[in-house]
Amino acid sequence: MHVRKDDLVVVIAGRDRGKQGKILRVLRQEGRVIVERVNLVQRHTKPTPKNRQGGILEKEAPIAVSNVMLVDGRTGKGTRTRKGKGKGGDKVRIAVKSGTVFDG
Repeated sequence: MHVRKDDLVVVIAGRDRGKQGKILRVLRQEGRVIVERVNLVQRHTKPTPKNRQGGILEKEAPIAVSNVMLVDGRTGKGTRTRKGKGKGGDKVRIAVKSGTVFDG
């Protein structure tokens, strides 16, 4: 997968196109990610002992990983990545246009 938890990403498709956020969770089997403050859905809840008031809660829903793109720190825009070798021979992600190294 081209993104990891805590990466800053931009949404490139769907109703939230253009929004940026941090990845909270990666759902590898489903090919989806949960991005902070993106793809918000409303959940109507009944009052329970845990949540006495009930009401309408907003929470993030998963979004397809193909609809997000890593944000390059240098340019502030979305970028494609490629795999490369970093210092010490370990695998790293590198921005295609600017050459920014994301890991390590």
